[in-house]
Amino acid sequence: MKIPFSPPDISEEEINEVTAALRSGWITTGPRTKKFENLITELCMSEKSACFDSCTAALEMTLRMLGVGSGDEVIVPAYTYTASASVICHVGAKPVMIDCAKNSVQIDYDRLPELINERTKVIIPVDLGGVPCDYDRIYDAVYSKKGIFRPSNPIQALFGRAVVLADGAHSFGARRKQFASGALADFTAFSFHAVKNLTTAEGGAITWKKHPGLDSEELYRKYMLYSLHGQSKDALAKTKLGSWEYDIVEPFYKCNMTDLAAALGIAQMKRFPAMLKRRRKIIEYYDRELQGTGVSMLKHYSEKEKITSSGHLYLVKLIGKDESFRNKVIERMANLGVSTNVHYKPLPMMTAYKRLGFDIADFPNAYNMYRNEITLPLYSGLTDEEVCYIIDSFKKSIKQL
Repeated sequence: MKIPFSPPDISEEEINEVTAALRSGWITTGPRTKKFENLITELCMSEKSACFDSCTAALEMTLRMLGVGSGDEVIVPAYTYTASASVICHVGAKPVMIDCAKNSVQIDYDRLPELINERTKVIIPVDLGGVPCDYDRIYDAVYSKKGIFRPSNPIQALFGRAVVLADGAHSFGARRKQFASGALADFTAFSFHAVKNLTTAEGGAITWKKHPGLDSEELYRKYMLYSLHGQSKDALAKTKLGSWEYDIVEPFYKCNMTDLAAALGIAQMKRFPAMLKRRRKIIEYYDRELQGTGVSMLKHYSEKEKITSSGHLYLVKLIGKDESFRNKVIERMANLGVSTNVHYKPLPMMTAYKRLGFDIADFPNAYNMYRNEITLPLYSGLTDEEVCYIIDSFKKSIKQL
């Protein structure tokens, strides 16, 4: 049996929707992109949404919208994918990395307040694996340092504190308490990459909460300018009779979502509840079968904390083991036909961030999470037979080493 790590779940519905977009003659940003944005807003319980060609673009354009730049600091986890931090470098700001809490993939909330200073403009929490962070504790930290906040643009002034910009690349469809991911942080960036639980092949979006004085329509207009060269009219607006003329208001960027991508997303939205349900069923099976095997698993659901994960990744820690053992398990699983992964190698271990002065020795909890973590396949297209085979292969692999 050959089981890939995370192929997209594509049905005839997606194929038909993309075909209809192709036949419509409108394949770049247009009516389907706008429809997809509305569907995102509804699902995420947010004030409004704007689509881009990636989650990375959504994060970066939001930092630029907030006026973050040289001399500013942005706090980001050490235990995440590079996109969470690289966007800080793109805008010329300084990434300030925070370690995980002990035995957790989430940040050390107790340490967060001491990292916030007068240069801190944004906090970027990461909903790793699809489990929303504890935003109550993040806001407690942010508000505790409100008195030292120094805004450098009008939107920052509206907030009067460091802005919480969630990296929700993994958490589309998740919930914490009565809120959906997308309405937990001030802004939330999502990914619709091919491996995500809802895909547009490549794509992303930003959502935001209602905030006093924040004009959502004007904010949306600015996002559209940022995504399309600063052009005052998009292609759809220019098709209106006599509306060819446009202005370039700023020399901005090119990161818009196309209607072909949005067509995929629209069809996926129709199937999304069923896909999430399937992921949850697989997680429950994994959790049950791995009890008493000497591993610990990322907790995806909690009635006490009222957390419902998006079920994006199934992270397992091989308790008491090291990198060598973990890597041998990965090799043995591959020999059995099962592809696995690691989430994540901490950023301070990467060459780019070493060059910026980061040292993994300063992030011991992140390293301890990484050194024996392995991620098992988890996606809605897995059959019951494949799910059983994955767990049987995993048990066999850890027992035989």
